[in-house]
Amino acid sequence: MTGSTEQGTASADDGALRVGAHPTHRPWWRRRRVWLPVAVLAVVVLGPVLAVQATGQAKVRSSVAAVDATPVAIVLGAGLRPDGSPSTSLTRRLARAAELYAAGTVQAVLVSGDNSREDYDEPTAMHDWLVANGVPAAKVVRDYAGFDTHDTCRRARRVFGVEAAVVVTQDYHVRRAAFSCAAAGIDVQGSGVSSASVEPSKAVMYRVRELPASWKAALDAVVNRSPVYLGDPEPGVRDALAG
Repeated sequence: MTGSTEQGTASADDGALRVGAHPTHRPWWRRRRVWLPVAVLAVVVLGPVLAVQATGQAKVRSSVAAVDATPVAIVLGAGLRPDGSPSTSLTRRLARAAELYAAGTVQAVLVSGDNSREDYDEPTAMHDWLVANGVPAAKVVRDYAGFDTHDTCRRARRVFGVEAAVVVTQDYHVRRAAFSCAAAGIDVQGSGVSSASVEPSKAVMYRVRELPASWKAALDAVVNRSPVYLGDPEPGVRDALAG
């Protein structure tokens, strides 16, 4: 009787050990089958974002004085007010481009924005602001099909023949913009301007949006996506530099 009891106890203990050692009874956070897909997902999602941000950061200049002389400043559109004038964010970008021109750092400015509707013309509003603030009209070139950052950079290189430039945009966006222009084949520097806003929630939203936007920028570069509208080569930048 005693032997049977001891044997039964030993069998129960062995069973407990076997059950406790079985992988299915490990805490979920210790299971390889859980962490492997998580690690793969992290690499797929975060890897491109980090690559875009790190590549762009290496091209960002901390101040106007730190920007090396380069032929062209590329200014990305950032919206218009109801009266058709540049938004606050866009005005800051344009002011930086005017500053670069006044310092002799650039010789021409390519303003790139949305003109997909007759009643919405970012490039012309940008052109007019620069001319009103001291940049000669002959030195400001309009790109009417800069529908996003990737399109602006690709068109700058393939349509306007820009080989070297400083891209001007907000500080949270400048790394991605520099990446996209470098991927387009431009020897680029990035110049970031203030993104301070009277609506802090918007500033947070724009920064969060950079995560999926950076992922898309990496994908666009890998697949070599064509701009929404490419069009024929235009001599505007070449003429502005020659003049």
